[in-house]
Order: sequence, then C-alpha cells, then structure tokens
Amino acid sequence: MVTCVPASEQISCADGEPQVYCPEDTGDTEAVRVTDCGSPEDSGRQNEPGSCNSEDSGQLMASYEGKARGYQVPPFGWRICLAHEFAEKRKPFQANNVSLSNLVKHFGMGLRYLKWWYRKTQVEKKTPFIDMFNSVPLRQIYGCPLGGIGGGTITRGWRGQFCRWQLNPGMYQHQTVIADQFTVCLRRDGRTVYQQVLSVERPSVLRSWNWGLCGHFAFYHALYPRAWTVYQLPGQGVTLTCRQVTPILPHDYQDSCLPVGVFVWDVENEGDEALDVSIMFSMRNGLGGEEDAPGGLWNEPFCLDRDGKTVRGLLLHHPSPPNPYTMAVAACCTADTTVTHITAFDPDSTGQQVWQDLLQDGQLDSPAGQSTPSQKGEGVAGAVCVSSKLPPRGRCCLEFALAWDMPRIMFGAKGQVHYRRYTRFFGSDGDAAPALSHYALCQYADWEKRISAWQSPVLDDRSLPAWYKSALFNELYFLADGGTVWLEVPEDSLPEELGGSMHQLRPILQDYGRFGYLEGQEYRMYNTYDVHFYASFALVMLWPKLELSLQYDMALATFKEDLTRRRYLMSGVVAPVKRRNVIPHDIGDPDDEPWLRVNAYLIHDTADWKDLNLKFVLQVYRDYYLTGDQGFLKDMWPVCLAVMESEMQFDKDQDGLIENGGYADQTYDGWVTTGPSAYCGGLWLAAVAVMVQMAVLCGAQDVQDKFSSILCRGREAYERLLWNGRYYNYDSSSQPQSRSIMSDQCAGQWFLRACGLGEGDTEVFPTLHVVRALRTIFELNVQAFAGGAMGAVNGMQPHGVPDRSSVQSDEVWVGVVYGLAATMIQEGLTWEGFRTAEGCYRTVWERLGLAFQTPEAYCQQRVFRSLAYMRPLSIWAMQLALQQQQQQQQKGGGQPPFTQSTGLSTEPECGPKLSPER
Repeated sequence: MVTCVPASEQISCADGEPQVYCPEDTGDTEAVRVTDCGSPEDSGRQNEPGSCNSEDSGQLMASYEGKARGYQVPPFGWRICLAHEFAEKRKPFQANNVSLSNLVKHFGMGLRYLKWWYRKTQVEKKTPFIDMFNSVPLRQIYGCPLGGIGGGTITRGWRGQFCRWQLNPGMYQHQTVIADQFTVCLRRDGRTVYQQVLSVERPSVLRSWNWGLCGHFAFYHALYPRAWTVYQLPGQGVTLTCRQVTPILPHDYQDSCLPVGVFVWDVENEGDEALDVSIMFSMRNGLGGEEDAPGGLWNEPFCLDRDGKTVRGLLLHHPSPPNPYTMAVAACCTADTTVTHITAFDPDSTGQQVWQDLLQDGQLDSPAGQSTPSQKGEGVAGAVCVSSKLPPRGRCCLEFALAWDMPRIMFGAKGQVHYRRYTRFFGSDGDAAPALSHYALCQYADWEKRISAWQSPVLDDRSLPAWYKSALFNELYFLADGGTVWLEVPEDSLPEELGGSMHQLRPILQDYGRFGYLEGQEYRMYNTYDVHFYASFALVMLWPKLELSLQYDMALATFKEDLTRRRYLMSGVVAPVKRRNVIPHDIGDPDDEPWLRVNAYLIHDTADWKDLNLKFVLQVYRDYYLTGDQGFLKDMWPVCLAVMESEMQFDKDQDGLIENGGYADQTYDGWVTTGPSAYCGGLWLAAVAVMVQMAVLCGAQDVQDKFSSILCRGREAYERLLWNGRYYNYDSSSQPQSRSIMSDQCAGQWFLRACGLGEGDTEVFPTLHVVRALRTIFELNVQAFAGGAMGAVNGMQPHGVPDRSSVQSDEVWVGVVYGLAATMIQEGLTWEGFRTAEGCYRTVWERLGLAFQTPEAYCQQRVFRSLAYMRPLSIWAMQLALQQQQQQQQKGGGQPPFTQSTGLSTEPECGPKLSPER
C-alpha cells in the first residue's frame, strides 16, 4: 500500500509535475511520499523583517518563494536563493581577447610561452604555474570553504555540492562529487513520509535517490567563516537550517590551523504532530578521479568517547601516494540522538541499497568491521546518519563534523617531507582524524562565540553599509583557500650564519611555523610579494605572527642567490633565477619545491623590477607600526639597507627619483612604464621616507641624513616631472599613455598613512595634490567608467576613455580598488571610497556570480581573469583606515592602531553615506 499526500498539499516546482515518490521495492515499509517542491500562493515576503535584506541581496533572492527565515541566520552577509541563475556568463581571458596592436607587441612572448608550455606539459608532465590554455572555466557555484588555515580546504557550494578541493598543497581539483550529500528523512507514526536529497542536482548516478530539490524554497547565507543553508520542506511543516562552522579565529595560532569543519543542523517542527527526523551525510572516499583508480581505498567505523562526549562515524582511508590521508565523517552521539552508519557502498551505482536502508526506519544498518579495499577502477563511499525525535512545535539539533588528516606532505618535486602545523597538537602518525572530529564537535560552540565577538563590532556598526560587512569577512576565504600551507619548521632547516643578525628568526619560525598562500588558484606561486603588498593587511591585522613569519622567510630568500640561468618569456633574455640582495617575486611553486627554489615566475626577470624591494621596506615598517615589535624592526633593518642599496641603481640621473626601464617592470606586468612614474616613483619616495623613520629608531644618523637628502631631491623631481595640476601622470615618457590617469598612483601615500605617516611633519606628497588626484580618479576612473558601477578602471585617458594601450590598463583589479578606497578614506573622501569599492563587490558577488572566487581582474564587458586571487584581501586596508579615523578622533592620533587586538573598529569618525538612490 502507498499513501500519498492529498492533492491539496502537493506542490510542484517550476515546470515539473507534482511528484509522488513510490520506490520500486518498499520492503517492509508501509508507505512513503517524497515531494519535489514548488511555489506557494504567498511569495511576497522578501521585505519582511529578518528575511532578506533587499540592499544586501537584491536579485539574488528574487526567486526565493519560501517563508522560512531559518534558525538564527544573521542579517548581514551574502545571501542567495538556491534557484537563482546568473544572467551574465563571462569567459576567462584568452588570447583572442587581446587587441591586434597588443597581440603584435606580445608576439615573441607568445611563441616563447608556447614552447615552454609544451615542454612543461608534454615532456616534464607537469602543470604550468600559469596555464594560459586551460583556464578554470566559469562555475557560478562556490560557497564558504571548509578547513582552517594551511591544512587543505574543501569548498561546499551554495547549492550544497562539495565542488572544490585542495587537499594536496596548492593544487586544486574543481569537480563536484555527487555522492557527497546530505539527505533528510522524516517519519510520522512509524512511517517514512518524506525522504529527499538536499540537492538541486539530477545526476546520472545514484538514481534510486530522490534528487531535484526545488531551490525556490531554500537559500544560502555566507558570513565567513560560517555559512547557513535554510531549507523549507513544502507540505511538511519542517524547516532545516544547516550551519557550517570553520575555526578561523583571529590571533589564534592553534585551532585556526585545524583541517575540520562542523555542520550543525537545526530542525524546526512547525506542526502539531511529533516527528522522527534523520539527516544522513554520505561521502565518497576520494574524488573519483585518477588518484582513486588504482584502488586500495577502504572505510571503517569508529567511536571515540572522551571527556564526556561520544563521537561516532566513519574513517575513509585514502592511502594513495604521495600524500595519503584519512577523512572522518563523524556525528555527536547524545541522549537524544542515535548515530548509525553504512560502511561502504558503490557511489557509481543506483544507490538503492543505501536509500532503502534509510527509508525503512530512518536509520542505517551499522555493520561492524572495515570494508574490503576497493579494486582497481572501483569507487567506495560511506554514510553516517543522525536521528532524533522532534516534538510538536519543537526543535532539535544534529551535529556532524568533517575532518581530514594529511599530516605529512610532499610538494610536486617530492624532494622532502613537510609536516603541517596542526601536527604539533594532534600528532603526525596519520591517525588523528577521530580526535580532530571529536575536538571540533566539542569546541565549535566556543569557536562561534569567538567569531561573533570578533565580527560584532563591524556588524553592529549602523554607519557601515551591508555590502561592506559581507565583503570584509567573506573575502577572507582566501587566507585559508588560497592553496594555503602552514608548516612546521625543523630546527636544522634554518641557516646558522643569520643567527647573529636576526635574533627573532628562529623563535618566530619555530613557534609560529612557515606560512604560504598562492597568488591565485590559477596563478600558482606562493607568497607573490608584489601582490602580498595589497593582501597583507588582512594577515597583519588578524594573524600578525604569520605576517612576521612570512617576512622572515622573505628576508632569508633575499640574501640567497640562484645563478641557474633561464630564458625569460617576455624579453627572451637569459639571466639568473635569483640574484642576491633583491626581494624574490615569489617563494616558489607547490608543484616544485617552494622555499628551496624561489621565483617560479619566469615571464620577467624580477631582479630588475622597481617595486619589490620598495614594498618590502614599506611592509616592514607597517608591520612594526601595527605590532609594536621592535625586535622585528631591528632584525629587518640590515635587509632594508641591502635592498634599498640595490634599488638605488635605478636612479640613473641621481635626482632622488628612480626611473622605470621601458618595460612592464612592476606588478602591472603587462603595462609598460618608462622613466619616472607615478606608481613606482611614489612607492620609492614612501620607502625613502620610511627609511628615514627607521634610521631614527635604529640610531643610524648617517643613514638618516643620506635618505633625508634623497627624499628632499626626489620629492621635488616627482612633483616637477609628474604633477599636471589634476593628478600625477602615469609616467614621464613621450608615449600617448604617459598622461593616463592610473587608479593606483597614490599607493605610496596609502602605505604612509597606514603607517601613521604622510601628513604634517612627515608629509611626502602635498596633501592638496593627493586629494585632487583622488577626486580626479573618482570622477574619471570610477564615475566615467561603466556608469560608476564597476569600481575603478586601472587606466583612464584624460578625456574619459579607458586606456587600452596594454592588456591591463583597461582592466579593473579588485584588490587595487579596495586599496584605492582605503586611500580615499584616509584622506577624508569616505563616501567616494565606499562608492568606489561597492562597484567591485556588486560586480563580482552579485552580477558575475564569482562569490568565493574573486578574480584578479575583469573588463567592462565579456571577460574576467585569474579566479580566486590574493589581492582582494586588501579590503582590510579599508577597515584599518576606518579604525585609524576613530582613533584619531578619540586620541588625537599618534599611537599604533592596535596591538594583538581584533583589528576592528566599532565606529568610524565619518561613516560612509548611503548612495543617493537608497
């Protein structure tokens, strides 16, 4: 007999018919009905209090037809209905997007790249550090990643799919694993009445499962490091709220490194009947790709009872070399819940065995013992189920943890074994997955309290717009999901000869470990320093010891050299990989052996770049200013002297101002700069000014006098050669683009103000000129570009047409825009700063569907470039600028903004005004 819900309660979804799910073989189950979903008559609750903030979500929630608000879902963050479809489908930047004139300019580089790419992929069988032929395709699906800093990450998309994986360090796999799902089962009076995979997918495998959840009755809300997915189950009077928690905890150097995530399911019964509710978490062992094909994968159940908490679940053992790991799918066992499991099933079959097992009684069979190791070409998956009773009008809580233990890693060269940071606390034997999951389920409530305490000052500040609150926290995803590694540093790996000059080198690296994150998920280089210049605000404000660790690594690399000669792709010139006393471009490629072999980047010889050395000096002083660590400053002083001495060779005419070399010799590596330039010249003057301040602190009068003299001459030359009355010219060449308005021209002033300098007695750039330039940038690069709705274009001609002289001048760089916005805030142009940054957020997160994969760049039309990029972390410079405003108001300025605090202000001096249309 099959009992179905009356027709009056049947609800259809979109263009589908009402579904009554009648399994082929119900076994002993008397009856079951599983609906799809559809649209209730009342769909107009979008402006109800506590529902969707229209300013924050707009069209992203326009298709949400449910009434459910979810359990304790916060008002601020990024919110999207699971039925939403992005209208705009952009493509990655490709060669055919280059103009004919620029194609001609880069023809030689293209040929050299093609030859190098062929050798790398076909001969060496390696993946290029930048693959121009195989860009990651557009997938508008990503959500908050799981996992702390440096232990690998797993991304669960906003529609519920597990879809992006970074378990092997720095190497990404972008694929949805169909078996990795949550399934709900509802039972009334001993009968299953509803069973549904909580996924909008309709896959070709596991076809016995009930797929095709209607997205119109569910929404996703992200406020990193937490996320909420709310499912209203039509016709059932039940709302599910899945809360995802990851331990990203500022100033915490223990729990923040753990490779874990927690899923807390709050189930609300809005009806007058009692229910039995079950949530099943199924997980494939591996991703179903080449790494799984040899077989030998196996699962086993486990139970860990410790400190009054019992955790049960499955261990998925994945012993494949070179980086074997074990994943734990676990659940909390309480007096009110029952935890059951199925050890192994075939994820490529129809899945009927698992489905019927759950359908029969809302639980799984829980066989004892481990599974047989998988055969070659076979897949294996397992599932854990938590069941509880739900009283009428009641709520219950079901808790899961996902943990993975890959303690020992080798990078692509397979040269040496490294130990992840978390092994300091959980051991390196590869048996920590049960303890990790148990710890996560014991600690997540405390993590949430700490996350709330950290975020509340910003979220509660009524002067800050909703989009900013979302952007500030959600952009932090990249600190964990930037291919990030956080490694232990063995005692014998540090050079003895630097012990005398760098007193804190060993304590910092040994106490806090070694940190690396990629330039971008597609630009595979660790700690790319010209870009870290922008992103580093997030690190120094939230985990300052990791910033100092990174700086010590850069200092070590600066004094080393690698005289191996190679051909650089842009110029064709053969030169050494790394020269002494210059800052490296990056610390290496995870597919090679980073830290041992630096400068994976081989497009330009960056020893001749004009910005890297300057950015080191500026960051050293900023890091000292924000941390108050005098020992760090003293350790870095000799390094700063060495790199500034190297930099002086670029002042050819001894006027106190360096010259660019007539090629793209800075972070804009496709935009030629000749002679004195606004960007590099400004960074130079700022670095010289900082050297004067450091010389005072270090008691070096001769150095102070030397750099004071350079600063005096350089300021005069900079103003004379570049200031035109409205802004600083791009450069001083005779090229047409020399009068372009560069959005990043005030980068030197930005850093000076972040260091508490740049005004009064420490003024370098005339304040009136800085403010005038920023107003010009806002007028032309922002307001005259794309209607003012897409941020600031890198280059704009004085008559209001984007500079298309290069492949980068007509792009918007999101991280540069956030830095520009911070500069505007510093100079009192607060409304302009927020308006500028808002264009980027709304373009990336709301229009282009690039949430949790913020790109380096996009153009006004058609393309984006380099998904999931480091530079947008610079939004934390906006927060620092706001905080400094507040401190200046309260204390009159002059003190470091914070030392080991949350790095957050509660009220800026002059809150951003809302846009006129709001």
